[in-house]
Amino acid sequence: MPRGGGVCTHVVLGTDGAGCGRARQWLVRLYAALEQLSPVRATLNQYRDVYAGILKIKGEDQFPTAKVANNYALTLNELNRFEEARSLLRRYIPVAQRDLGESDDLTLKMKEKYAYALYKDDSSTLDDLREAVATLEEIERIARRVFGGAHPTTANIEVSLEDSRAALRARETPPESS
Repeated sequence: MPRGGGVCTHVVLGTDGAGCGRARQWLVRLYAALEQLSPVRATLNQYRDVYAGILKIKGEDQFPTAKVANNYALTLNELNRFEEARSLLRRYIPVAQRDLGESDDLTLKMKEKYAYALYKDDSSTLDDLREAVATLEEIERIARRVFGGAHPTTANIEVSLEDSRAALRARETPPESS
């Protein structure tokens, strides 16, 4: 790291530069630590710290930041912090689409997490629920075409699609009066 404590330009650009070895080693260790963390066991603070570190090193518009944001969003969803998860995913889904493509596993998972944050949130509107269903229908078709019906990503999307349709039906159906 430079003396001023800023991010080493060579690390951000991915070039080789003198004095950047420590920053590069830190990034490698950070990635390794991230791979070891289970989203279920990791605390929100751990993911927030990892996200902040990658954000400083790689910037907002880079794939590694999107990958970390995906894990952070999963934790936010698990803690029922749906608005934060949606905000984070809205920022990084376009990065994944641009860098990986519409049919990449990570892109599909990010869209699934976004839809989950829509249909699980009690404060979601009917339009939010319809958006969740439409998103899941779209990515289910892509996942089935790219990975096949037996792939875990496809299976998870199918479950989310069923759940989102049930949430939409429940909200659209007026309560029975006695």
